[in-house]
Amino acid sequence: MNNKRLNPLNDYLFLKYMGEKGDEVQLLAFLNAVLHRTGKDNLQSVEIREDRVFTAEIIGNKTSILDVRAKTADGTKVNVEVQLSNLGNMDKRSLFYWSRDFSESLEKGHDYVELPAVININIVNFEFLPVDDFHASFHLWEDHNRECLLNDALEIHFIDMVKFRCLAEKDILNNSLHRWLTFFDKNTNNIILEEVIKMDTAIQKAQERITFVAQDKESLWEYRMREMALSDYTSGMNFARREGEGKGIAIGEKRGEKRGIVIGEKRGEKRATVKHALKLVQRGMNVVEIADIIDLSIEEVKKIIKNAQ
Repeated sequence: MNNKRLNPLNDYLFLKYMGEKGDEVQLLAFLNAVLHRTGKDNLQSVEIREDRVFTAEIIGNKTSILDVRAKTADGTKVNVEVQLSNLGNMDKRSLFYWSRDFSESLEKGHDYVELPAVININIVNFEFLPVDDFHASFHLWEDHNRECLLNDALEIHFIDMVKFRCLAEKDILNNSLHRWLTFFDKNTNNIILEEVIKMDTAIQKAQERITFVAQDKESLWEYRMREMALSDYTSGMNFARREGEGKGIAIGEKRGEKRGIVIGEKRGEKRATVKHALKLVQRGMNVVEIADIIDLSIEEVKKIIKNAQ
């Protein structure tokens, strides 16, 4: 298996090869692969809505949302988000970001009819919905008459990488979405990966961007910092759950009480922050750099280092 390959589902890396100016070819191809499920005609063009400037604060902030934001020729807004950890809020989180984009589209004094449709695409690395298919999509249907669509303003997709990996057969030859998800999987066999890249020019371009990140020292450092931030956050959350359960505090996703969750999360996040700071010390960073990355004061960082000695 390709253990040395950068993780294409690291959200920082995903944004680098899908969400920057110049990435329109691969983003357009991926969107068409996803939207084919809903019977839409192929999009002919797409515009990247943001070309972000990354800072250490953004990359090191475990709660930063690094989503791909684009717009189609008819004004439809499209957001693509990668979420690797199940925080138990993916449904409402997606609705919140959909509603934010939808409501912000209307300028003061304009007619509601001018509001564009908003499409959210969520790529998740955990089992989320009680359906067999790895790809689910949602609209505003009438409950007892599914032929009646209120309007097409809302469209939300969930792509479950866990269920995709479990498919007995993947049709990379005829199914473009299967090709993309095979490419996204870090552990795809090298032979299959090379095959997928060769048969799809858009995926070739995505791979070229990943290769650039792997060879550019600054970009590679930012990728690794993002990996560390995401890993530390997951570790902190897992620790919080284990500690809470051990003390009889019901903080599990299905039976968690709000107070127990807050207590456990704070303890887990504090432990993850200390761990993160010490890792950066081992990498030779100074106190100022560490404070900037993990969003603490210089005095707090010094205290962490002192207590660890």
